Amino acid sequence: MNRTESFTGETLRVVRGTRSGVAIAVAIHSTARGPAIGGCRIKAYPSWRDGADDALRLSAAMTMKCALAGLPHGGGKTVAALPAEGWDPARRPGLIADLAEAIAALGGRYRTGPDIGTTSEDMAEIHRLEHGWAFCRPEEQGGSGTSSAATARGVLAALQAGVSPGSVAGLRVGVIGFGSVGRLICQSLLERGAQVVVTDVDGGLRPLAERLGATWTTADLVREPLDVLVPAATGGLLTAESAAACGASLIVGPANNQIADEDVATVLRDRGITWIPDVVASAGGIIHAVGREELGMDEAAANARIDAIADTTSAVLAHARERGLTTVQAARELAAAG
Repeated sequence: MNRTESFTGETLRVVRGTRSGVAIAVAIHSTARGPAIGGCRIKAYPSWRDGADDALRLSAAMTMKCALAGLPHGGGKTVAALPAEGWDPARRPGLIADLAEAIAALGGRYRTGPDIGTTSEDMAEIHRLEHGWAFCRPEEQGGSGTSSAATARGVLAALQAGVSPGSVAGLRVGVIGFGSVGRLICQSLLERGAQVVVTDVDGGLRPLAERLGATWTTADLVREPLDVLVPAATGGLLTAESAAACGASLIVGPANNQIADEDVATVLRDRGITWIPDVVASAGGIIHAVGREELGMDEAAANARIDAIADTTSAVLAHARERGLTTVQAARELAAAG
């Protein structure tokens, strides 16, 4: 059954942009804690329904992420489902206007931020067009800027909690995805003495990775013997099959929806592999944006709140051990209790 047929959240709005012709899905999973927040994704999908399913899945994850981070928000998501056969990028300004219009139609119940395919500049345009319901505008325009550094900082806090009380120095870490966040994680790990192996679908990034001191590979890092695997690309990386062959001891990264379904978490647990759920590890970006733009935090206070992801990680891992749960089950219980 498609998620669009079994939706248990609050709102799913799907429209076709009048300027761009692109199908846009805006999902609100929960506003129980406050207005829903979640990124705005522009990505090609086989159909509009696949894009809507992605919005629903990601919005539910955002509700848990906000609860675990202690933020006064629920989860939401916007997905612009570009046609799989291609799309004229010259129509992008019209798409941004369509996105702003779709978000504004929800009357402030949902606020967005950058995600795959969108930027801080896009958030500035959405802010300008419709009521200001967009996070992470450029700092010179009054926003908190890109969330990449904050997201990377949170992943590193979670990773350190996962290897605690040891050091990452000397550990073999595989990073899948060398985009803006993956790059920052890679650089920080190298500075801390880790041996970092990197892969990305864009082979043109290899020289930069090697200049930083990382080893580039085209191998499937999920199956490589590693101390830590960092999924930093798109979701769905871990299936039951790949989890059964995974060579890492610890998995932690910023990619959303890393497991294809919750059975994968059971496979990882039963194999003795620690997986720190993405709803815990990737919360640094939203903590920084909400802290700076809504809660009046300065940079130091926001960073301290991000560093506390280490404590949340330790709590989730302890709860999972004590109750014999998978880490995602433990995270869900702690989120509900909070």
